[in-house]
Amino acid sequence: AAMPGLLLGDEAPNFEAETTQGRIRFHDFLGDSWGILFSHPRDFTPVCTTELGRAAKLAPEFSKRNVKMIALSIDSVQDHLSWSKVRGVGRRKGSLHCCLALKAGGKAQTEESTGLELRILNPKACRIGGAKIQSSNRKVFVFGPDKKLKLSILYPATTGRNFDEILRVVDSLQLTAYKKVATPVDWKPGDSVMVVPTLPDEEAKKLFPKGVFTKDLPSGKKYLRYTPQP
Repeated sequence: AAMPGLLLGDEAPNFEAETTQGRIRFHDFLGDSWGILFSHPRDFTPVCTTELGRAAKLAPEFSKRNVKMIALSIDSVQDHLSWSKVRGVGRRKGSLHCCLALKAGGKAQTEESTGLELRILNPKACRIGGAKIQSSNRKVFVFGPDKKLKLSILYPATTGRNFDEILRVVDSLQLTAYKKVATPVDWKPGDSVMVVPTLPDEEAKKLFPKGVFTKDLPSGKKYLRYTPQP
């Protein structure tokens, strides 16, 4: 049977790796923060370079949300350092905290097993600009302070990730982790949120003093309950 790799709710592997800012152990690196791990096919690819620059630019936004960012590819730490300079990422110390090397110094066992566990290493060579390269998958993993996986998204090598969407899902994950609400389709911070179905009406009224309102449905059922964002 195919192995799915890390699933939502699974604990992050507590790997050790060399990074552009020294050796880290992943759980210690996260501490009591949220964390986002971005995997990249390899350094110096055009799409990933634009992402690295965007990540650095949005660093204050992620920092405001108590989120640490870390990027991973199959290249060496030395390549990561050179790549960072191309986009000026190094000018903002700690913005994109570090790039991990899955294959630094002959593919250390800890890094290799981490890649397999996260299903980052792509067993098939992918095509970028007509050329075949061995690469890692382009994934986004969001981990909570409890070190559990809260969200993952998989992109192809040719499509840049949407960082506005990544910020939006972080806002949703953080809000719904601490309040008994869910966020509806296309929700943005400040929009009304949905009361979770398991919360009885009476309790919902006490918990959400700004009021709870339902949307009329053709069935007449009243399960779509909304409240202003708490």
